[in-house]
Amino acid sequence: MQVPLEIAFHNAEHSDWAENEIRNHVARLEDIYKRLTSCRVRVDQRANNAQQSIPPVVRIEIGLPGHKDIVVSHEPEHLLRKYQRPDLHKAINEAFRIAERQLSAFKERMSNHTAGLNHEASNEFLGQIADILPERDHGFLMTKEGGMLYFHRNAVLVGSFDRLKRGDAVSYVEETGDTGPIATKVRVKVGPNGSGG
Repeated sequence: MQVPLEIAFHNAEHSDWAENEIRNHVARLEDIYKRLTSCRVRVDQRANNAQQSIPPVVRIEIGLPGHKDIVVSHEPEHLLRKYQRPDLHKAINEAFRIAERQLSAFKERMSNHTAGLNHEASNEFLGQIADILPERDHGFLMTKEGGMLYFHRNAVLVGSFDRLKRGDAVSYVEETGDTGPIATKVRVKVGPNGSGG
């Protein structure tokens, strides 16, 4: 982690065993996702009763690069419903169980996102501009097989629609539109002499 682990006890007695347990759990979080930037854990005894049976709240904030923090915090009622005698040990385990589940789900989303980007690259084809109709906000490109595909001005992601001309090399993704196949995600390929886009 870029920022050292922060552990705070609020309205609760600091305990070495609890801190060690938290450190072990955080190490497991780092095993799940190596790029954690920070982790703050706060043990908070918000309320108590005569039997001292209200468990503390364990709040975990996990910092992730380029994404909003994962925050886990369960109310004492959650533990009281789940356990007959909830204590700090159970509160720590339950909070980190939820954190591990959320972090694993985040990691899976990230790997699916990366796979999606790779998948898109494998669906990208090369073609060239065959016709451009700026007054109608669309044009046609010729596929390498010689077919014609419609594309809209908004489909041009790299390069300027208004500067496109016949023969410009482009890459595109083929999708099915309302009237059949169309080109989307059109990117103008810039030649070695700087032509295109």
